[in-house]
Amino acid sequence: MSVELVEAPQKSAAAGAKTFPGSDSRSYNYYEPKGRKATHYEDVTVDVQPDPERYLLQDWIMSFSDGTPTYTKEWTSIKSSDWHKYRAPDQEWERTHYQRQSTICGMVKNVVDNARRARAPTRFDKMWVKILQDHVGAYKHAEYGLGTALMHAQRYGYTQMINNAILTNSSYKLRLAQDLTLYLGEVALDLPEFDLDAGKRNWLENPIWQKARELVESARGAGDFLEQYFIVNVLFEPLVGELFRSGFVMQVSAAQNDYSSPAVISAAEADYERNLANTVEMFALLVRDLEHGEDNRQIIHGWFDKYSPIATQAAMDLQPIWSLPRVKSAQFADAYSSALNRLQAIAAEIGIFSTQVKMPEGNAVEAAE
Repeated sequence: MSVELVEAPQKSAAAGAKTFPGSDSRSYNYYEPKGRKATHYEDVTVDVQPDPERYLLQDWIMSFSDGTPTYTKEWTSIKSSDWHKYRAPDQEWERTHYQRQSTICGMVKNVVDNARRARAPTRFDKMWVKILQDHVGAYKHAEYGLGTALMHAQRYGYTQMINNAILTNSSYKLRLAQDLTLYLGEVALDLPEFDLDAGKRNWLENPIWQKARELVESARGAGDFLEQYFIVNVLFEPLVGELFRSGFVMQVSAAQNDYSSPAVISAAEADYERNLANTVEMFALLVRDLEHGEDNRQIIHGWFDKYSPIATQAAMDLQPIWSLPRVKSAQFADAYSSALNRLQAIAAEIGIFSTQVKMPEGNAVEAAE
């Protein structure tokens, strides 16, 4: 009879107690970079958040009162064979994020200051002023709601790379909500009749915005942080956010003698391109996971089926806004078609199967034009 000796797991934090991957390397890289060489983004992001499965030998130092550890994989129904594999395509970290936000804020301030100096709002078409007051004023609440949802979601990410991507996304949302609030306040200085409370009333009461509000509240109320991230960037943004920002405000403003509103809102389009790239990379990686990929695909597809009807109805409910400007330079049908194509492209990039979202009947679209 032979006795097999089992080595006890090493729990000491003393120097030299355990040999770590790369400890004999003169390049001091303790992680595997995505490319041939480690980037600055990886150096300041990868493994910044501890993980007992990698380098935190003593297990989590603190836990919640119910015994839940500081971070746990149970905070999402999605599973990964390696949560540390994800790298955000925009490679944004603290310093670069602050620099970009500062640049955007400076641009917006210059636009607003120049518009005020020229008293540009006094030349806006009167119907357009009401649209800014009621609907752009309502939309800022959507951005704030999504920003706070993502602020909650980022806390539960298992790695710093995931947390960074979701947190910078939240920061961009909250900045846009602030930009719109300050901009509309500046417009009101030149237009005494401008009602700054109208946006909130429309967000809470106007039927046009109630499905969009339901989708935002769904994102805030979801208990799975990746479900929240999915709702925001895969469903709300293409079907409501881009539809309203690019398909309406940026298309119609100039015809109403308004050249400042598109500039203020334009930064959000670049924000979304970065956030979308991060989102697609994350979910595509999870869907391709050799061990859990198919289960993840089914979970994500379940989210799509659950929330896409709300998102598409939210988009359709915005249709009457396109008929409000006195000078009409954009059609809802075109904007909605682009939004659906965008959604299908995103789903295809991620690799989830999604039922084709049908366009509304042509006469239904024309009736509100």
